[in-house]
Amino acid sequence: MKKRSILTAFLLTFALALFLAGCGSSDDKASSDDSSDKGVNEDVSLEGVPERFADGEKTKIMVIRKIGGDDHTAQFFAGAKQEGEALGFQVDTFTANGDSAKFNDAIAQAIQQNYDGLIISHGDDAAVVDQVKEAREKGIDVVAFDSNTDLLDVEGVTLTAQDDHALATLALDKLVEEQDGEAKIAYLWVDGFPPMERRNEIYTQTLEENPGIEEIERFGVASENTSVDTQDAVAAMLNKHPKGSIDAIFATWDAFATGAVRAIEEAGRDEIAIYGIDVSNADLQLMSEEGSSWKYTAAVDPKLIGAIDLRILAKKLAGEETPQTFDLEASLISQEDLLAADEEVNMENLANVIEGWGTSSEFEEDWMITLKEYHAK
Repeated sequence: MKKRSILTAFLLTFALALFLAGCGSSDDKASSDDSSDKGVNEDVSLEGVPERFADGEKTKIMVIRKIGGDDHTAQFFAGAKQEGEALGFQVDTFTANGDSAKFNDAIAQAIQQNYDGLIISHGDDAAVVDQVKEAREKGIDVVAFDSNTDLLDVEGVTLTAQDDHALATLALDKLVEEQDGEAKIAYLWVDGFPPMERRNEIYTQTLEENPGIEEIERFGVASENTSVDTQDAVAAMLNKHPKGSIDAIFATWDAFATGAVRAIEEAGRDEIAIYGIDVSNADLQLMSEEGSSWKYTAAVDPKLIGAIDLRILAKKLAGEETPQTFDLEASLISQEDLLAADEEVNMENLANVIEGWGTSSEFEEDWMITLKEYHAK
């Protein structure tokens, strides 16, 4: 049995190395799309484009995300890949699906394979700081999204985030407004993640400023089956608190909200309103269902997050100045607006409902526009 365990561990490690080296496409392994055969538009002058991007040498970017298996991750990857490939870069992706060991191994492999730049998402542990230091020592540029704030101590790294204070404020202000400042609520939250900690700061402040908002339950767990686990926990909570004793739920993550919606629907407790954070195609569909308890969600377009992270990384590679931190602007999405739309709303057409959704010229330099035109053929 012991020999079999050792062999299994060896094969798993070897397989991971092959995944990263081969760059196959999957949710839990690296993926790439070498666009070198797409041709270029030679009528476009590359004057003004940084030399490293104008000399024809392929720029290689690796996007590594700790969490995965959800629509938000897919959209995040899509934004980074589309933006990078539009610039003529090779962009590979890897999601560890919540496995810290796989996540750290992926970063180590990317460093060994001499990628030009790394985008790291949800690197919340201490080990990622040492790995990013190693990457920087080897001249690899790094942008980190929703990651360990100790990365701010590593020279040259930009830490990006959704504006978590704004996200929580948008959702909680609506909760307070619609409940007239008097409500018994459940708080779905999990500690240990930088964005959750920032959202909790606003939640704590909101309760202090609105004594009529009373928290009666608090729970949350980040797992491979967060939505299902949350559904079970909310169902148990509803059994403890009879109808009329809970007015609302504040869900700090859409995986929490989706589980809560299903539990409320099964229990027939449509008197409970959900105010959430984050959005995906599945979330929009759930909010738009008849009788859905999910009334509002505050969010940033995950596809735009990936694109902006890529632009910041491109500026680093070009030797241009970049900020140490950058927060992406949040928007509030209401069930009422979704239901009033002329068509079924998804992540692609959400901009028709929410002004400015998914668009930003942040960090998009003139030379980037030129490169996109050059590689557009």
